[in-house]
Amino acid sequence: MLQPRSPREPEFLTQLADLAVDCAPVVAYGALVPPAALEVPRHGWVNLHFSLLPAWRGAAPVQHAIMAGDEVTGAATFQLEAGLDTGPVFGVVTEPIGATDTAGDLLDRLAVSGARLLVATLDGIADGSLRPEPQPAEGVSLAPRIETEDAQVDWALPAHVVDRRVRGVTPAPGAWTTWRGNRLRLAPVEPLSSSLALAPGELSIGSTGVLVGTGRGAVRLSSVQPAGKKMLAAADWARGARLEPGERLGEQVAA
Repeated sequence: MLQPRSPREPEFLTQLADLAVDCAPVVAYGALVPPAALEVPRHGWVNLHFSLLPAWRGAAPVQHAIMAGDEVTGAATFQLEAGLDTGPVFGVVTEPIGATDTAGDLLDRLAVSGARLLVATLDGIADGSLRPEPQPAEGVSLAPRIETEDAQVDWALPAHVVDRRVRGVTPAPGAWTTWRGNRLRLAPVEPLSSSLALAPGELSIGSTGVLVGTGRGAVRLSSVQPAGKKMLAAADWARGARLEPGERLGEQVAA
């Protein structure tokens, strides 16, 4: 197996040429392959990408699909070219996005269906029965890499949007907020159309669980992870934290 630090390395290009491969499959590869490498395999490079192209081109398609509220996503195999996920498509499979799906859940399912699609694509290329079709010009969207800073919860957003954004960054990089000046990591939340008059980020503890106000409605916390501790049930955290009336999540992190 070749594992170059960069596909631009001359040594890698020499090794690739020596192997005389017919086709080079790629899955979840975060770098652009240079033209010098693209030209080596007789049938080029085939990428398995976890979106229905041209939607969500980029490093984090599953995460962005969930955060955007898409109801269906999928996987596509396409011919690599110099552009970012712009090559012609060989085949697709679709996958519904469930109301509680996290990025991890969806990636697990797409890894299975996508692997089958990739094998079928390579078989079709080998026997000459498959030809790629250009991506449509309409419907292009981008899915840049999600950094830790991007996973901070904005409590001013509506509850259903907070829910989607938390699920979209679970398990990595992981949703977080702040509490008493420190980071508090969050497991997926449950959006509610709460009649409680809670300000964005305001906490409420009662018989219905630990609720947090948003820009519209509230969410119920499931589990949280305070700084330096393990993940624990939100109710257990609330009891031990001795929350004060009106206390809010989303304060500035301590320096």
